[in-house]
Amino acid sequence: MYRLNLGIYTFSRKVCHQLEHTELNHHIRRFVNSCGTVHSSSDSNWVLSNLSKCGRVDDARKLFDVMPDRDECSWNTMIGAYANSGRLNEARKLFYETPIRSCITWSSLISGYCRYGCDVEALELFWEMQYEGERPNQFTWGSVLRVCSMYVLLEKGKQIHAHAIKTQFDSNAFVVTGLVDMYAKCKCILEAEYLFELAPDKRNHVLWTAMVTGYSQNGDGHKAIECFRDMRGEGIECNQFTFPSILTACGSISACGFGAQVHGCIVRSGFGANVFVGSALVDMYSKCGDLSNARRMLETMEVDDPVSWNSMIVGCVRQGLGEEALSLFRIMHLRHMKIDEFTYPSVLNCFSFVMDMRNAMSVHSLIVKTGFEAYKLVNNALVDMYAKRGYFDYAFDVFEKMTDKDVISWTSLVTGCVHNGSYEEALRLFCEMRIMGIHPDQIVIAAVLSALDNSLVSMYAKCGCIEDANKVFDSMEIQDVITWTALIVGYAQNGRGRESLNFYNDMIASGVKPDFITFIGLLFACSHAGLVEHGRSYFQSMEEVYGIKPGPEHYACMIDLLGRSGKLMEAKELLNQMAVQPDATVWKALLAACRVHGNVELGERAANNLFELEPKNAVPYVLLSNLYSAAGKWEEAAKTRRLMKLRGVSKEPGCSWIEMSSKVHRFMSEDRSHPRTAEIYSKVDEIMILIKEAGYVPDMNFALHDMDEEGKELGLAYHSEKLAVAFGLLTMPPGAPIRIFKNLRICGDCHTAMKYVSGVFHRHVILRDSNCFHHFREGACSCSDYW
Repeated sequence: MYRLNLGIYTFSRKVCHQLEHTELNHHIRRFVNSCGTVHSSSDSNWVLSNLSKCGRVDDARKLFDVMPDRDECSWNTMIGAYANSGRLNEARKLFYETPIRSCITWSSLISGYCRYGCDVEALELFWEMQYEGERPNQFTWGSVLRVCSMYVLLEKGKQIHAHAIKTQFDSNAFVVTGLVDMYAKCKCILEAEYLFELAPDKRNHVLWTAMVTGYSQNGDGHKAIECFRDMRGEGIECNQFTFPSILTACGSISACGFGAQVHGCIVRSGFGANVFVGSALVDMYSKCGDLSNARRMLETMEVDDPVSWNSMIVGCVRQGLGEEALSLFRIMHLRHMKIDEFTYPSVLNCFSFVMDMRNAMSVHSLIVKTGFEAYKLVNNALVDMYAKRGYFDYAFDVFEKMTDKDVISWTSLVTGCVHNGSYEEALRLFCEMRIMGIHPDQIVIAAVLSALDNSLVSMYAKCGCIEDANKVFDSMEIQDVITWTALIVGYAQNGRGRESLNFYNDMIASGVKPDFITFIGLLFACSHAGLVEHGRSYFQSMEEVYGIKPGPEHYACMIDLLGRSGKLMEAKELLNQMAVQPDATVWKALLAACRVHGNVELGERAANNLFELEPKNAVPYVLLSNLYSAAGKWEEAAKTRRLMKLRGVSKEPGCSWIEMSSKVHRFMSEDRSHPRTAEIYSKVDEIMILIKEAGYVPDMNFALHDMDEEGKELGLAYHSEKLAVAFGLLTMPPGAPIRIFKNLRICGDCHTAMKYVSGVFHRHVILRDSNCFHHFREGACSCSDYW
């Protein structure tokens, strides 16, 4: 309706612009040059009316003020000019000055208040009009019913309906149409249907259109189609309002065949070139999944209509064609089309499955630049996009800056946390949401219920209690992709890669499709179990079978898998073929592999990229220094550490901790601050003797200081994890598992030592480092030595 009014207004302006140079200006000059001359009322009113239609309200008022003979038409025209242009205070002031107030006078003022959304004032004037004894005409009724429709004022609408019956206006075709539209817009479709059936004059195409639109807007596409067929059967002509409504109904129920028939009617009726009808056709074909016809329609439209392009973008997103959607957005931007608050959310949705965060952030920058960061709809889409991709810092930043957060804002954040396995955070946000007085909807409730069960699976897995995680999984009534993924990732992180892959097969057999996170878990499992061929197969199936484009995380897992297996040249080749820009996780995986296999040249390349991407991160400096040390390049190692110090980069010290009787005991390498230091070091010495007898040989590659062999061996013996396991053997009851946590990755020598400890002392040692769980039992590790 807004677009139609805009079109009429534009047309009127063109007509008036022509009049300004001809007859209209001639009349104005006559009035200006002959102020004392008496002109006929009709002549004066003609000029006044045309000035009003042209939007020249101030000129109209000047003319009105000098008119010697102002009749009822003059006053009504001037009041209408003010009211139609939104200058309601001036309209009302003039209204109370007018000597004669007719039904038309009242209707002009009421219509203005209705048009500009002042529903309370409009309805007050409507009742005041009748209190003063003025009977409304059909246009007055139409205006007040329209405002009830626009603002879903059902109770007010019912009062007006009752009054229409009392004053015998309920049989007027104009009023009946308004009532049908009002009830339909207020979701009372049965009442609308009843009035439609009782309507005395069924030849009114506006009435039929109101009913078709009512069915369509109330989600009953089938009845809308039936009503449209009846309308055509009665020989009632359709117009530019009927066709968009029926096309919307077709799109809502994917009735593409009937929609195509309507398209034929549109062409025969001559409405094919109408921009609003064309836009509705694009939307219908897009919603029905017929993107080729939607694109064809879009290309044949005479004007670039942003709503049509938005519909096309949404259609592409629904079909998973993210790149196509982004291409359309780029064309919109290049053609300087009006990108609005509906365009951006659709485009941002693309980045949920198009793993291109660089362009996602460019779109975010454009949103800020164009001022759309103030729109809640756009902000919600930003929060949703960042949260789903796991960029929680950005998601929370956008969320915190929002001044008006609704249930969708909170839901986007909660579901994003659930999607990425941050179940505890999801539950915390849900509680905070309730404290803030936001009433949850069914989507966030479903996400939280999922998080409660999934958080238990995740919690047990993160504690190394993978069997308990499995029990919770088996007890769950609904096992969706998030549930399965939590278990797959849990088994992978606990070094049980083959079982992780078995769960993946069970998931596929159950009909659940994997998502972006599932494949990270799968490839992680393959990497830590050394399953190179399986990893290659899963990586290939991502895009070929499931249409999921690999992100940096997947490439990092693959490079880690190949690197651990000693296939560094293949890892390098994969790196060079990446479809996305390598990020820090990819280079870290490569650098770690180079550290294990002693490839200094490739390791230097990886480290230099990391220095650029994460200049304040100590990890690449430490890994490169260790790589140099292992290769005997002590001078290069020292140079790297000096560079690290010069740049102000501080290394997080290696630390291991163990919990005993609700107290956490923390150890660092060669640490002597613990109250039981003497006992602990004595136990370490005992451990080293016993495991050497069992076959343990210290790995000097992990002694990273330039000293003699004895010094290196002592340095290895007093690593933080060895001190922690010694304390565990001293304090834990016989048979109880020893749980150790470390902030960095376990070194190769400690990994070997722990296997011997578990065999010699017959203990289950569970060590969680920064990468995964290691379950040491009877001389073996769950990670199958692919640490």
